[in-house]
Amino acid sequence: MGGKRKKSGGEEDDLNGSSSSDGKHLVDDEKKSEQRGQLLPSTIKNKDKRSEVHAKLKHQKKLDKRKRAKARDAALKKALDLGEELPPKAIPRTIENTREFDETVCKPDDEELFAGNDADEFSSVLKHECTPKILITTCRFNSTRGPAFISELLSVIPNAHYYKRGTYDLKKIVEFARKKDFTSVIVVHTNRREPDALLIVGLPDGPTAHFKLSKLVLRKDIKNHGNPTNHEPELVLTNFTTRLGHRIGRLIQSLFPQCPNFRGRRVVTFHNQRDFIFFRHHRYIFESKETKQIDSKVKDTKDKNGFQEKTIARLQECGPRFTLKLISLQHGTFDTKSGEYEWVHKPEMDTSRRRFFL
Repeated sequence: MGGKRKKSGGEEDDLNGSSSSDGKHLVDDEKKSEQRGQLLPSTIKNKDKRSEVHAKLKHQKKLDKRKRAKARDAALKKALDLGEELPPKAIPRTIENTREFDETVCKPDDEELFAGNDADEFSSVLKHECTPKILITTCRFNSTRGPAFISELLSVIPNAHYYKRGTYDLKKIVEFARKKDFTSVIVVHTNRREPDALLIVGLPDGPTAHFKLSKLVLRKDIKNHGNPTNHEPELVLTNFTTRLGHRIGRLIQSLFPQCPNFRGRRVVTFHNQRDFIFFRHHRYIFESKETKQIDSKVKDTKDKNGFQEKTIARLQECGPRFTLKLISLQHGTFDTKSGEYEWVHKPEMDTSRRRFFL
């Protein structure tokens, strides 16, 4: 009664069969990898041996890549020497060029888009009917880096004015700004002594855009930074191609005057890439350099010693530097309870890296 129950023959066969089948699969994988001329590290149980095989495969991959590069350069040189047609240039596969087709991408001949531009909330500023006037304030609990960031925003955006928040509600601040003929309100939100969000409210009728702010670098932390002048900057917007991106681009445009002073040589850039908006602030620097090389594209002067002077342009970053990501776009001015949203970012939108919305 108390003895151990013996396993039936069928159960023993099943157990032996499963273990033998697993062993056969491992042996088959090793044989296949050996037939291909390499042993996969994932099939090796010994850690030291697995690391050694992985290092060898990595080194061999590097050698093969270098060999293909040399063969490609040799084929290009041969085609140039013989005057033949050059081989087609390989296009690398990136997330940008494998982007899913989006029907909302703006086209140059889209009449509906241009008709909407004439009637949207930013048309009065972009048509030079009024001058942008920006009110900048903070959240109720400010931090140490918040005022420093705001002072640099004041140097970036012309005709911007800072007002202390105090205990006022944001709706009252929006109403005050509307009465004082401000065209936009920017609220800098801070968390744990670090600015982490921007709220841009268009006046008088919206819209309201909420951005997450990250990777903030102030001017004093940028190596060899320059000091901006009071000239109105040139604005550069890139990759705002969809309907939503076009609308966000016009919202950003409404913050800056549309008549830049090119003599001031200031450039403000908003570059959109994979729904992240990178902000940079530069100024042009023109330097004269003496050289003996003749460049037909550059107008230069030749002196008695045979040297030539040519003008070289370079960029000097003025700061600040930060990254924005759109969280929501709301109809009208700020209203968290009864406001209607045009677009809201959801966590599941980040699962597909080949889909972009701006």
